[in-house]
Amino acid sequence: MQIEILYQDDDMLVVNKPAGVLVIPDRFNSDLPSLNRILETKMGQQVWVVHRLDRDTSGVICFAKNEQTHRYLSKLFEAHEVGKFYAGIVQGRVIPEEGRIEAPITEHPATKGKMMVAKKGKLSVTDYKVAEQWALHSLVQFQIHTGRTHQIRVHMQSIGHPIVCDELYGDGKPFLLSAIKKKYKLSDKEETERPILSRLALHAYRLALHKEDGTLVDAQAPLPKDMAACVNQLNKWSK
Repeated sequence: MQIEILYQDDDMLVVNKPAGVLVIPDRFNSDLPSLNRILETKMGQQVWVVHRLDRDTSGVICFAKNEQTHRYLSKLFEAHEVGKFYAGIVQGRVIPEEGRIEAPITEHPATKGKMMVAKKGKLSVTDYKVAEQWALHSLVQFQIHTGRTHQIRVHMQSIGHPIVCDELYGDGKPFLLSAIKKKYKLSDKEETERPILSRLALHAYRLALHKEDGTLVDAQAPLPKDMAACVNQLNKWSK
């Protein structure tokens, strides 16, 4: 698997994570390739996990190359002193087009691995801004100021705009051209329609932080091909 390296030095490594790859092995998928193992094989050295992205979320993620940097970066993330920026395609037109969601998040009492908004939850803050909008969808940019599990997904569900293709917090349906293009017809070669997107429409496009010596690391990754294809088709058929 080819992993795009966005930045590296003697202390840290920043890469563009493909969708569908676990950051570290979990107990349910211990045999699947994980990003930390792939990088350790590629680099020929140990790398330390500092933060995580959901399996189906693509984009910018950093790793430490030594224990000192791991300690420093972990504290930086815990203190919310890292700029974390995402882009997502959501259901519906978001109004107002810019705002802040401050809704505490906790574990769902009945569904393992799921989170929910609740008064007893931990403080969670997400800023959002609509970048593009169509009849039934919006492309939204997010900055998260806390790092709760599934934060953006939970917050967007809480205001009625779940992320496209989200099986846990939305309808989980794939993004089909037939849903936005009138008089859509299958080609003669196709028996069923192939989705434009069938994974969570969320991408970490930017990560910004200062290293221990004061160096600014500001890594960015453009929208991946599958999400960009959705935007292109929405621009073409949903204006």
